[in-house]
Amino acid sequence: MTYCVGLCLDGGLVMAADSRTNAGVDYISSYSKLHLFRPAPDRMFILLAAGNLATTQEVLNRIRRDLDQATNPSPVQPAPAVTLASVSYLFEAASYVGQVNLAVQNEYGPALRQAGASVEATFILGGQIAGQPHGLFMVYPQGNAIAATPETPFLQIGESKYGKPPLDQIVYPGLSLDDGARVCLVSLLATARSNLTVGPPFEVAICPRDTLTTSQRLRLDADSPELDAITRSWADSLRQAFYKLPRFPWEQPDGPTQGEGARPKQKRV
Repeated sequence: MTYCVGLCLDGGLVMAADSRTNAGVDYISSYSKLHLFRPAPDRMFILLAAGNLATTQEVLNRIRRDLDQATNPSPVQPAPAVTLASVSYLFEAASYVGQVNLAVQNEYGPALRQAGASVEATFILGGQIAGQPHGLFMVYPQGNAIAATPETPFLQIGESKYGKPPLDQIVYPGLSLDDGARVCLVSLLATARSNLTVGPPFEVAICPRDTLTTSQRLRLDADSPELDAITRSWADSLRQAFYKLPRFPWEQPDGPTQGEGARPKQKRV
């Protein structure tokens, strides 16, 4: 299992992913799921990948092959009609990734399904083309895609349910990129705590609007001091917030002490 999250904020994009992959409890390894493409000076794309590892690797290899063939065409390998270097809009890039993903699944799907395995893969594509706004798309296994919006400025793939609450509470379009990176790490930590198939190293990339590059790219291992500090600080903050919650009526000094509705005093530990 995997977990990836992308934020589309006013100031740019924040992309984050774990690096854990597993083929059962006795085979766990790490592969990067955050991939940067700069096929031309006027564009930048980041792709997050979740799902069947062989499918995601094949999709990435075909994207790179298409870019290479477009730059160095030959009679044996003619230039592809569409690449990340040729699209004019970000939604066209998402559509291209979806078609490559679908082609890979159609090629290997029958054999894998016969063996009882899933061939599906899902992607989050973020980026910007000069003269166009930055944006964020989720590319489904079926090849279609949806865009992040100001009302829903984040997208998740993989094991998404455990990391969604902090995003719902904190993320809005005006959030700063640095705060966006922090909430992505909190979301990753919450997921890793509840699901052992998600875990560090965690990768985070910050892409300011109109720069067509990443200003920061982090890789935090399990023993990273920065990750440990964020983990401890978030846990301590949650505990403090919990103990500041309003008391029940029976806990108040003038609350009921006898009869119906009364509750025994609880000793805090």
